[in-house]
Amino acid sequence: QNETTVTEFILLGFSSNPALQLCLFGIFSVLYSATLMGNALVFVLICLDYRLHSPMYFFLCHLSIVDICYASNNVPHMLRNLLGQGRTISFAGCGTQIHLYLILALTECVLLAVMSYDRYVAICHPLRYALIMNRRVCLTLATVSWALGFIFGTLQASLALHLPFCGPCEVDHFFCEILAVLKLACADTTVNKVLIFAVCICFLLFPLALILISYLHILATILRIHSAAGWHRTFSTCGSHLTVVGLFYGNAIFMYMGPGSGNSSGREKVLSLFYSLVSPTLNPLIYSLRNKQVKEALLKLQRGKRVFHS
Repeated sequence: QNETTVTEFILLGFSSNPALQLCLFGIFSVLYSATLMGNALVFVLICLDYRLHSPMYFFLCHLSIVDICYASNNVPHMLRNLLGQGRTISFAGCGTQIHLYLILALTECVLLAVMSYDRYVAICHPLRYALIMNRRVCLTLATVSWALGFIFGTLQASLALHLPFCGPCEVDHFFCEILAVLKLACADTTVNKVLIFAVCICFLLFPLALILISYLHILATILRIHSAAGWHRTFSTCGSHLTVVGLFYGNAIFMYMGPGSGNSSGREKVLSLFYSLVSPTLNPLIYSLRNKQVKEALLKLQRGKRVFHS
């Protein structure tokens, strides 16, 4: 009876030091701009260049969309926060952040596993690649990735937001991250934490196991290649994806399944910042700098612009 319903939350962010906040605002603004421009460029290149109309780039296109949405879900409010223009967020706004964050994170987990399967088929079964990874299969895999992310993200968000919150309303984070918000619930959150752990097993450990199995088969195939050019082509194709997988799954497992997960706000902020800014910024750089076809498409686009302006 003494409970008061929380209608808004206060995001504590990183620091109350004005000089540090201004410095962080400058750094994060640059990273956010790079995220939007880099992923948008990859998306445009894939759409415009017919040589990139293949399953690998089809899934990369979806990854770029996920990264743009990921950053745009959390970063604009964080930048506003750093400028001192209000740290509050409504309960509905907080719920939206949690919901979108979970959907996009879980979708990316499945999408990276799907991309590893694509690489497995391309390298281990090259003669049947076009038959196995046809347009219908690619559309089905992409749809399943988004559907699983939406279903389980919505389930987790719904359970979390139906908990009673009666104060304090200070979220020790720069956005409404589910572990940080659960700490404020004035009810037993055991079911929520068990569900989070179960979802981590299904969306982190299981896809990671599938990725490792795919790359073990790829490694066995590579060892049978006697051509140096074949080795280089295979490693350049898979290196980008392996780099992204290592960064994404490594940090996710450490954050949600590591010892003391959910108890260290400082660690949660740093790792969440990686997902919100660093990883979406690095993904287009990793793929474009290590991928010959993407670089060629970029040069072709630049030449086209010069011809148009001349």
